[in-house]
Amino acid sequence: MLEGGKLTVKDILETILHRRAIRRFDTARQIDEDALQKILQAGLYAPSAGGRQGPLLVVCQDAEVNARLGRIKRANSHPRMAAGGNYVSKDQPSIADDPTLTNAFYDAPTVITLFGPKNFLFAAEDCACAAENMMLAADALGIGSCYIGQGWPAFADPYGQEILRQWGIPAGYYAVMQLLLGYPRPGDRHPESKPRREGRVLRF
Repeated sequence: MLEGGKLTVKDILETILHRRAIRRFDTARQIDEDALQKILQAGLYAPSAGGRQGPLLVVCQDAEVNARLGRIKRANSHPRMAAGGNYVSKDQPSIADDPTLTNAFYDAPTVITLFGPKNFLFAAEDCACAAENMMLAADALGIGSCYIGQGWPAFADPYGQEILRQWGIPAGYYAVMQLLLGYPRPGDRHPESKPRREGRVLRF
């Protein structure tokens, strides 16, 4: 991947085009600590509005906590179920594709919740930039990832509030989203890319 210690444009573009949302994980295997640190570093070096570096990256690898928060998130989510030709993924079904899925975190071994300041206009954008950096780093390291928007419903009950207290999350922060990480389930093929929609680039 590195030529003479430098990342090539080809490497970067190939990683961008290769990345897919992964929702089926190898639940028997936790991601390597060295890989996790590289992924977190990528998130910490993401651009942020005004250079404020506002997002908090909270890593949870406790399977019981992640499963319970994932079920709370699923119970508090109301995705419009896919129908006909409208689907999120045929290879890696989401909770919108499969109503039998009860864990919105899909049993991912590692869940990173990104928190942003409540009263900062660009909190969500800053978290999204950090998440994208981490997803690309994860893909380059052979680790699957999935962006889960609207992070706050996972904490919208007494158990979730207790977890926030245990984690020491400042009162002025809210859960913007979650990033799921884990090695893809053995035997699964890499998901196909959906065809790109036409007419999304305008030039003048």
